[in-house]
Amino acid sequence: MSKPPLPERPLLLLLAAVQFTHILDFMVMMPLGPQLMRLFQILPHQFSNLVASYTFSAAVAGLLGAFLVDRFDRKVALLFCYAGFLLGTLACALSPTYETLLMARIVSGAFGGVSGAMVLTIVGDIVPLERRASAMGIIMSSFALASILGVPVGLWLAAVWSWHAPFLIVVAMGSVVWLVTLLRFPNLRGHLAAAGQHTKQAIAGLFELLTNRNTLTALGFMMVMVFGHFVIIPFLSPSMVANAGLAEKDLSYFYLAGGVASFLTSPVVGRMADRYGRLRLFAIMIVGALLPVYLIANQGPSHLAVIMLVAALFFVFGGGRFIPGQAIVTSAVPARLRGSFMSLNSSVRDLAAGAASMLGGHIVVKDALTGKLLHFPTLGWIAIAASLASVALASRVKAVA
Repeated sequence: MSKPPLPERPLLLLLAAVQFTHILDFMVMMPLGPQLMRLFQILPHQFSNLVASYTFSAAVAGLLGAFLVDRFDRKVALLFCYAGFLLGTLACALSPTYETLLMARIVSGAFGGVSGAMVLTIVGDIVPLERRASAMGIIMSSFALASILGVPVGLWLAAVWSWHAPFLIVVAMGSVVWLVTLLRFPNLRGHLAAAGQHTKQAIAGLFELLTNRNTLTALGFMMVMVFGHFVIIPFLSPSMVANAGLAEKDLSYFYLAGGVASFLTSPVVGRMADRYGRLRLFAIMIVGALLPVYLIANQGPSHLAVIMLVAALFFVFGGGRFIPGQAIVTSAVPARLRGSFMSLNSSVRDLAAGAASMLGGHIVVKDALTGKLLHFPTLGWIAIAASLASVALASRVKAVA
């Protein structure tokens, strides 16, 4: 006999588990930066290519997915893309060289980007608008959980075993999540009747999205919001080691402090966004993020306690912006176009993250004598400017029932 459909909250927790493995796979690459740069003997811009390749690949896949995802059952699309992501991550774990790791990141990014978009699409399908920010808070708590558990454990395994270990952990956990999704996740076909299943209709839907001022504004908002965050993200760990004097073995404390703070506050931010307004909470999170961004970009040798405090502030406000931000974006389209829009949104988001990573890699250079990262404060000012601009764009996105 088939299992009964899961209630809303267990469904959200299962989707959060899918997102947890995506985020862990992406996040663990950045704290591995100092180790990978040393082992593969690569420069900062080559390391930024490892980060950017994942996001650029996800951007291209998201654009192609915009033509296809609304033609399939949400469950089928999610299982297919998630399986591809896990196989790509397994290839990362088995990569013997920088070049093979770069190719594996491209594969995992392609499937991971679309499956991540499917998670947000499903949230938009099953959760009413008035409770959607709270639901996004649950999904985004997976980011905090990855910081609390996944990244520190992954870094510890990388230190005592090898850098391959974190990726093997992601594959093992993801395989369990994939099986549970196969057995317990309900089929979601309600969008098919409205969206149609023919290529002409898919193209017409995409054309409708690209000619609608509101959806274009939402996409622009997502690009600027992500750019303002990811222009410094790839260099958090390298800067903590090279500029702030943190030992590689202590990097896990940075992510642990940020993850705990974010895990405790993410659900609260979601509830407050539903109660007081998504735009108002987004603006508050942006203003709150300005100080930790400035401190991180300009941080010199510091005590571990100071580094952990700054990390907590950065994760709470810098990462917390995405809770009301994602709720604003998912409300910009009707349900019949949501899958295509979220794939397109995922493409735009990943394109912005990749561009930010590439820009950072060409601005930041490593001092040959001291080993410090130079020009990192410049990235901080770029992040601050883009973050402030995202508030203006967010105010122009209108919710669609």
